[in-house]
Amino acid sequence: MVHISRICFRKYGNFMDNLRLYVRGGTGGMALPRLGGHGGNGGDVWVVATKNMTLKKVKDKYPLKRFLGGPGGNSSVRALKGERGKDEEISAPVGITVTADDGSILGELNAEGDRVLVAKGGSGGTPYSALLPKKGQAKHIRLDLKLIADLGLVGFPNAGKSSLLTALSSATPQIASYAFTTLRPEIGKLMYPDYKQISLADLPGLIEGAHINKGMGHKFLKHVERTQQLLFVVDVSGFQLASKTPFRSAFEAVQLLTKELELYKEELVSKPALLAVNKMDLPDAEDKLEELKVQLQNPEEFTNLLPDDMIPNNFIAFRHVIPVSASTGFGVDHLKNCIRLSLDEYAAMETSSVHQEKLQALRQQSCERL
Repeated sequence: MVHISRICFRKYGNFMDNLRLYVRGGTGGMALPRLGGHGGNGGDVWVVATKNMTLKKVKDKYPLKRFLGGPGGNSSVRALKGERGKDEEISAPVGITVTADDGSILGELNAEGDRVLVAKGGSGGTPYSALLPKKGQAKHIRLDLKLIADLGLVGFPNAGKSSLLTALSSATPQIASYAFTTLRPEIGKLMYPDYKQISLADLPGLIEGAHINKGMGHKFLKHVERTQQLLFVVDVSGFQLASKTPFRSAFEAVQLLTKELELYKEELVSKPALLAVNKMDLPDAEDKLEELKVQLQNPEEFTNLLPDDMIPNNFIAFRHVIPVSASTGFGVDHLKNCIRLSLDEYAAMETSSVHQEKLQALRQQSCERL
């Protein structure tokens, strides 16, 4: 039997996935006017990936959100070279991208213990600098959390993503018949009999225009970037977000989701993807499923169903199309098996690719020696 555990961010209060901080490296120490010497360099400021850390914890612990490196020690008669200032470390969760205010990426924290230098301390005074030290770097930085998960659930509101994850687990996320019941990411973990674990990110629902930050917009889409694969979830009967918005069939929903991902970041649609067709317990579901399968086999023939500006440049070829019913449990076990199979196949392909690259490099080295 597959066991599921759930990590829910609600236990820390309001979920945060970005935080702006002020950082400043320490000022260097003075050189000794009479004897010269060398003042100690100021301490650096680092962001360090730490286990069981959240951005909410960082904000609560440091409400001023200011982090300063220690000042360098002055040169003295006893020690012509001053002591180096103490480094300041900012603990942050794994999955953080560290950026400057201008959007430039300073580094990423992909594993526990990863470190990013965000503000270098100033150099100490020397005879070459008229004995005067330099100030440390000062800037504002942003910590942007992008969840790392094996599989990211992608779907419009009311597609049944939360219900589906509930069917896979014993957790009870907020579920209702209105849009945006999932307002913050949650991670579910599947554990298989051989102790293999797979993480699934249940992410806020998209709407048309998410790529330009409508609805949950970029708050959702950025989390898709670090998932290995995507699990599209659509209502077999289609959906309508509101009375003033057009009704969308299951096929239209798939292609509109694809286009939203493509417009946000084109490489997202190159990720391996599965499709869960939900609510198969509804009337006429089988007929609608067969219609969807035909449309997915030749999507180019049905582009007339889509607005001209929402036709994907590249249609996704799903590795598996799995009919399910989150409310009755139909197809859920098959979905678990397909998820495992798809991820295992992808891992095997990556391993083979790495081996081929290493083999090619060895051959090239041999040729160069000859």
